[in-house]
Formats: sequence, C-alpha cells, structure tokens
Amino acid sequence: MNSLPILPTISTSFIVLSAITVAIGWYQIKQRKIDAHKKTMFTAGIFALIFFIIYATRTIFIGNTSFGGPADIKIYYTIFLVFHITLATVGAVFGIISLLTGYKNNLPIHRKLGPITSFIWFFTAITGVAVYLLLYVFYKGGETTSMIKAILGL
Repeated sequence: MNSLPILPTISTSFIVLSAITVAIGWYQIKQRKIDAHKKTMFTAGIFALIFFIIYATRTIFIGNTSFGGPADIKIYYTIFLVFHITLATVGAVFGIISLLTGYKNNLPIHRKLGPITSFIWFFTAITGVAVYLLLYVFYKGGETTSMIKAILGL
C-alpha cells in the first residue's frame, strides 16, 4: 500500500479546518455570538495562512506534482485546477478584506462580503480536496519539480 505524501496531506487538512471554522463562525454570527465569531474567523484565517505557508514553501523548494492520471482526462483536470486556483485566489483576497472590514467595524461592507467570501471559501476547500484526491489518492502523482530548479534550469 502506498503512503500519502505528508506535506500535501497536512496542507489540505489545514484548508479543510479553515472551511470548517468558517462554517462554525457563520453559525456563531447567526446566533449573535459576536466575540466567538471574531475568534473563530481569526482561527479560520490562521488555518488558511498555515495552508498557504506550507503550500508556498513546498512549491518553491520541493515543487508541485503534475497530474499522473490518464492522458485523456488531463485536460479536464487542468481546467478544474485552473478553476480551483482562481477560486482560491479570489477567496483569499475576499477573506483578507472580510477580516479587515470585520475588525475595523466596517459592518455594512463586512455583512455583504462575508457570506460571499464564505461560499467561495467552501468551494475552494471542496475543490482543493478534489485536487488532492486526484493527485495523490485516485491516481499516482506525476513528476515533481521545484520552482528553484525550474528557474535555475537544474
């Protein structure tokens, strides 16, 4: 039995934890538990930041793993990956803005942006888990090349 790669497994776990804490925070604000909501959403942001640090570090020093599944579905995987990356980027920007507007008590913007950000983040987490499953569980991952090696031509 093949084992799962440790860093992608850990980073994917943190993005799932982030989505779970966003859901908890959403429930808390619906219950008018404002202090608990702030703490939970801060924790969700920390989980997302830990994911990003692990992901970025791995990308730079170890590399990203290419799709190792059947060639006839690689184009679908690539389109799905672009969709996920776009969602993640938009979700991260919206997340930062949502956290900032919440902490600055800019509640009219925060109340409008928060639910949108949450939905984007849930889809980001779901598609991120799907990418993980496609790369490491359903199919054996392809080549991994670090950004440093690619830049230096090594």
